[in-house]
Amino acid sequence: MNVLPIHKDILEYLKKHNLEKKFFKQLNLFIIDISYPSLEVELLEPKHLKFWSFRVDKKYRAMFIFRESNKIEILEVNNHYR
Repeated sequence: MNVLPIHKDILEYLKKHNLEKKFFKQLNLFIIDISYPSLEVELLEPKHLKFWSFRVDKKYRAMFIFRESNKIEILEVNNHYR
């Protein structure tokens, strides 16, 4: 799996919320095995928009889209329970 460069706003958000280490750990797992259990990858509603997410930790998720079959773009990292 290839990941497009992560936007600076997302990197700033990760830093502000002290999530950099967790995010990159999960992203590396994602690159190795998208079906790794702790990632809990899911297709978000409404499904026709094809937005996906994976777990950063119990509170935060990273939203992404597939740009190609093996290339993703991280769109956002957010507090899943807000």
